[in-house]
Amino acid sequence: MSTNSNSLQNYPTPLSPPLPSISKDLELARAMTASSKSSLFELSRSDILYEDEWLIAVNKPQGIYCESVLASVPRILADSTQSDPLSEGNQANPFELHLANRLDRDTSGVMVITKSHKVASALVKAFTNHKVQKTYVAFCIGSVPQSERITIKSGHGRSKFGAWRVYAAGDVGRKLPGGSIVRDMETTFEVLSINGKRRYGEPSESMKDEENIIIVEEKAVIDVDANKDEILVRAFPRSGRTHQIRLHCQYLGIPIRGDVKYEGVYEWKGRTYDGHELHAESLSFQHPITGLPIMIQAPLPFWAVQVLQPLTD
Repeated sequence: MSTNSNSLQNYPTPLSPPLPSISKDLELARAMTASSKSSLFELSRSDILYEDEWLIAVNKPQGIYCESVLASVPRILADSTQSDPLSEGNQANPFELHLANRLDRDTSGVMVITKSHKVASALVKAFTNHKVQKTYVAFCIGSVPQSERITIKSGHGRSKFGAWRVYAAGDVGRKLPGGSIVRDMETTFEVLSINGKRRYGEPSESMKDEENIIIVEEKAVIDVDANKDEILVRAFPRSGRTHQIRLHCQYLGIPIRGDVKYEGVYEWKGRTYDGHELHAESLSFQHPITGLPIMIQAPLPFWAVQVLQPLTD
């Protein structure tokens, strides 16, 4: 046996499935549609969630690339400075704009953009050091989880074919094809509703004592013939890995509706979905300049409001 074969056998084995064959053509079609929409996209004042002299936070729509949102920010800022002739920023290209966080093409919600290199550096450091608290809401289709609160800990990395996959927690630090390593990945999920009905009570301090902690060490066993339910969850990612929430939902057997890359249903109850239903609900962090705590929240999309509104009436 060759040295290369021995080396290959030492790579850790991914524990989540490879990309479904149907995803290739659908993802290509979605990417082309998003490119067309993104080329025409312009922010409006109603999209702005927060702004000061150092930061601006916006509500990114589904199906729009982050770069297109960033490219449309100067016009919004220019409109603001033109309305205030005494503004110090009323000059050509006064800002050094940077994306502080990135969202997938079809993920909507809070996106923060910094206005200077200094602020960008400080905020990126906060994200890297897990000093930013994030919440997401996702509409999933699958089997009802056994617990109202689940924390899943696993590895994360690219397989030899380049796709992001879930790896065993015990494989963290091991080398992958291409030279990268398996990194740690942790997400906590709270079940908000099942089939449009509140399944559990309001979250409480005691929930942490009742949560189910899953440390991933083997492939998930998913009953493909089990009944499929509509499950709305809130996710609290404690790390910031690419496609983290989508991968963990897939592993738990509750893939996100419309997420064809990770086994989410493409058609459901007679409707076809053009993107996954995942929303970046909030970001909380210490302001990189003032040091004050700040929490930025985006309005929920229609698919989440439809479920949650009846529960609060």
